[in-house]
Parts: sequence; C-alpha cells; structure tokens
Amino acid sequence: MDRVPEGWTLVDYEGRRYGLRRTSRASGRSVSVVAEQLGGSDLVSTNVYRTAGGDLLRPCEMPAATVLAFLRGWTPTEG
Repeated sequence: MDRVPEGWTLVDYEGRRYGLRRTSRASGRSVSVVAEQLGGSDLVSTNVYRTAGGDLLRPCEMPAATVLAFLRGWTPTEG
C-alpha cells in the first residue's frame, strides 16, 4: 500500500492502462484506492484501515486476492 502515491497516477497492469487514485483520510489511518481501466470496464477498489494491530484490507465487492494481485503487480507508466 505504501508504494501507491497519493492522488492520481497512470499505471500499467497485465498489459492494460489504469488510472490509479489513492485518497488518505484521518491522518493516513483510512486509505481508499481505486483503479479504473482506461478504455475498458475493469475496476479495482478497496479501503484500508491502518490500526495499531495492523492494516485491515476491505475490498469493495471483489475478492481480496484480486486487490492484492493488482497492488503487487501494477507498474508506473513510462512517458
């Protein structure tokens, strides 16, 4: 999660382009991440709550594995 920059970023994932947006709230204790495929219909969305006991991933209507694969696999778009 830490490698996702605040704000909007153009990224690649599995050969497709996405607009990746991170929004932090409550001094960074609540983080929303949304990735929308550009020119397509794919969407990856989650909230992360950073607690004293660790990060709690709360995907939005999709399996956690889908979100984790995206978060591990995206790369910044060149140019």
